[in-house]
Amino acid sequence: MSDTAVTWLPEGGGLRERKKRQLRARLSATATHMFLERGFDAVRVAEIADACGVSERTVFNYFPTKESLLLDRFDDTLTALRTALADPATAPLPAALAVLDAELDALVSWLSAQPDPAAASEQVRRFRELSTSTPELRAHQHDMSDRLTGAITELLAASADGADWSPEAHIAAVALAGLWRVQAASLRRHPHDKPAALRTAVRGDVDRAATTLAPMFSRIG
Repeated sequence: MSDTAVTWLPEGGGLRERKKRQLRARLSATATHMFLERGFDAVRVAEIADACGVSERTVFNYFPTKESLLLDRFDDTLTALRTALADPATAPLPAALAVLDAELDALVSWLSAQPDPAAASEQVRRFRELSTSTPELRAHQHDMSDRLTGAITELLAASADGADWSPEAHIAAVALAGLWRVQAASLRRHPHDKPAALRTAVRGDVDRAATTLAPMFSRIG
């Protein structure tokens, strides 16, 4: 998940909500810069708070853990997925693919806006290396994946028969959550210095994985 998403924040709302979104993005961006520069363990949350001119308590009001300052996209993914899966007109597989597409588009848009494609690609590589080489961050990503699977299970089970779990819903949730792993793996395989080509290649890989899942969803849908 960490490789697939840049900041996704709902638009709209009043001035207060916009300011909260801006502060959240600034906290995450500042933390990411400091982690990449000095290493995850070497940076204290109090330093991030000081750099942003807020209290340490304020940081934890926005991010429950130090890990989530860097890997902060889970809630955004889950919010988008809840909305997509709640639409009775859209089947679960297309709903998940739409969320994945939006996350990929956000990353590609960010890459396209950078003045130095090679430097942007290197930044993504360093981010990935940090998130995969730090035990606390790897554990956090596993926890996020488990939580995503659990949330999808509940949504699918409730939609089918009003329950909070079923074996059919659980295996379908595992499959849907696996698409985020496919997208992350594909992003690792392809260079980032040509955003349009990256989008085409990654979407192709995800579509191939979704085609494999389609027969299962046609049986349980």
